[in-house]
Amino acid sequence: MSALLIRNARLATPVSSATDRPSWQLREIFLAALFCEHGIIQNLGPENEVLAQAPPCEELDAGGRLLVPGFVDCHTHPVFFNHRAHEFVERTQGATYKEIAARGGGIRYSVRDLRAAETGQLLLRVLQRLDTFLEYGTTTSEAKSGYGLSLEHELRSLEILQRAAQEHTVQIVPTFLGAHEVPDEYREQRERYVELVIEEMVPLVAKKNLAKFIDVFCEGHVFNEAESLRILQAGLKHGLVPKIHADQLSESGGARVAIATQAASADHLEFTSPALYRELHAAGVVPVLLPGADFFIRAQRYADAQGMIAAGLPVAIATDFNPGTCMTESMPMIMTLACLALRMTPAQALIAATLHAAHALRMGNIIGSLEVGKQADAVLFDAESVNEIPYHFGVNLVRTVIKKGKVVLQRRG
Repeated sequence: MSALLIRNARLATPVSSATDRPSWQLREIFLAALFCEHGIIQNLGPENEVLAQAPPCEELDAGGRLLVPGFVDCHTHPVFFNHRAHEFVERTQGATYKEIAARGGGIRYSVRDLRAAETGQLLLRVLQRLDTFLEYGTTTSEAKSGYGLSLEHELRSLEILQRAAQEHTVQIVPTFLGAHEVPDEYREQRERYVELVIEEMVPLVAKKNLAKFIDVFCEGHVFNEAESLRILQAGLKHGLVPKIHADQLSESGGARVAIATQAASADHLEFTSPALYRELHAAGVVPVLLPGADFFIRAQRYADAQGMIAAGLPVAIATDFNPGTCMTESMPMIMTLACLALRMTPAQALIAATLHAAHALRMGNIIGSLEVGKQADAVLFDAESVNEIPYHFGVNLVRTVIKKGKVVLQRRG
């Protein structure tokens, strides 16, 4: 059947804003029901009102559980082969991100590893990771390339994402990140690598329609402000929407590049000057904060979420899932860190992980909240309130996941 009625639920959802300012409003209804057909929400509200109008169809009894939108993880790096647990051991002994990178570890290790891997095995690992994302309630994931760093291997990474999108329930939004690091063979010829990205990779990625976004890691040890601007402008010329890793380890100029290119999002922002918050807002840039990465690398500084919220910015959060600096697919855990490290309320963390994250992908009119006319992506938690999602951390409270109006995961117990 193409229709589904979810009843006996405690519904909590962000509410889309009719203005240019972000909505931090959470609509809560108990008892609630939601009716969807052909993957789109047709009605939701108090249970008695929805039941009075719903036709006979498949029903799901929520059992009084919490019903929220599916998570939108708007910053992930899932296309890699092996993890980097050996670097975790180094990190426990005091090694820093830059020290590990300087001796050929970090991203460059994963590049060598990916290039040596067989395509079928890479695809299998991406699909397995998507299974885990789904288990923790993520129904849409922005997914980056960036561990290929050659024309051949960046295209292969994006083609793997294209195949995964066809085979998996999680909706994938692909991003080209050829400017993730300077690969080993170009360490003494970085300008040639920048030219390779701009002149060969970008045009072919766009021609093959392999990505919606283009991203660059703007930081002193990778790509500087001027290089990042050139790369994103090249992407814009070919129809790719800019995103940027900005100001994670220093005030690198990444936020300024985001403003100049009117990027969909600027991600990290730990060292961004508050003087730029209003300009980010005026340029329509969504700040995507990644407290999991700060936690994992034992950063001394987290992003200024409260200052950004006060400036009217629609703060989003994401996992930054990657093999070296944040190996987690759990958005609930990221909500916990957002509450404790960024001082967001549980309601704000949920909105940041759903509606604002959808805006970071320029999909806020389609996903990110439970509202009539939007895609029916939802999660049932073994909880009675939004507060419990970040509060009861380290366990999986997801009971049921619905994607485009179909039950795609059902946990027993």
